[in-house]
Amino acid sequence: MLIDTHLHIIDRSALPYPWLSQVADLDHDFLYETYAAEARRCGITTVLHMEVDVDPAAMQAETDHIAGIAKKTGSLIAGAIVSCRPEEEGFAAYLERQQDDPFVKGFRRVLHVVPDDVSEGALFRENIRRIGGSGLTFDLCTLPHQAGRVATLVDLAPDVQFVLDHCGVPDIRSDAYEPWKAGISEIARRPNVVCKVSGVVAYADAETWTAQTLRPYIEHVIASFGWDRVVWGSDWPVCTLGGGLSTWVAATHAVLSGSSEAERSRLLFANAQRLWSL
Repeated sequence: MLIDTHLHIIDRSALPYPWLSQVADLDHDFLYETYAAEARRCGITTVLHMEVDVDPAAMQAETDHIAGIAKKTGSLIAGAIVSCRPEEEGFAAYLERQQDDPFVKGFRRVLHVVPDDVSEGALFRENIRRIGGSGLTFDLCTLPHQAGRVATLVDLAPDVQFVLDHCGVPDIRSDAYEPWKAGISEIARRPNVVCKVSGVVAYADAETWTAQTLRPYIEHVIASFGWDRVVWGSDWPVCTLGGGLSTWVAATHAVLSGSSEAERSRLLFANAQRLWSL
């Protein structure tokens, strides 16, 4: 089994994505059918959709759109991590509505696209603490230089289950290993954080990277968090910037080849099953 905890569907005819115009390589439709055909060939059996930072007015529309795809016969999609705005007054009511929807498995607010003081605001932090006890997770999408802020936020909400996306977004292309490594070690000291081994091919040189290029980053994440606090994700279609879904799956298996079957199973599906009740 292979559970993909990080799929993005981009359908510009259905939803507004204000940021897409700034990323030419992703400014296209990336539809479920395209992903699913390749995912099945890779052995992916279950998928969580990850919010795509749609226009805030369309956050619920995105959830409803993905839920509609999930209801189709044979769909791989089993749930969604949905967009949110913890910095706004309406978050408490929004949280309550999402708790009533079993399709919703967690939240994400991308933090490296907003000023740092957004996540340092009193209302933001109060609202993050509200998630504790809800059964819903909160994904952290941040850059290595924000590791200290991540640790502070996690410490302020010990009852919340956090998920650090994309191995903490290392700058593999520039070989900036040491600063990233220290940040990962510090974040991993918090028991309420799981790390997502997802889509790091997008941060490597698309022309030259190999499995050995990725190995030290993936192995440090596993060594820091342990096999019980790691999950796998594709980050499709962002992973197409570094080779694509099949290539990323193959690289994952290559890096994990020296581990035991029990260890691999935890990263590839068992931890995700437990974390999101899949």
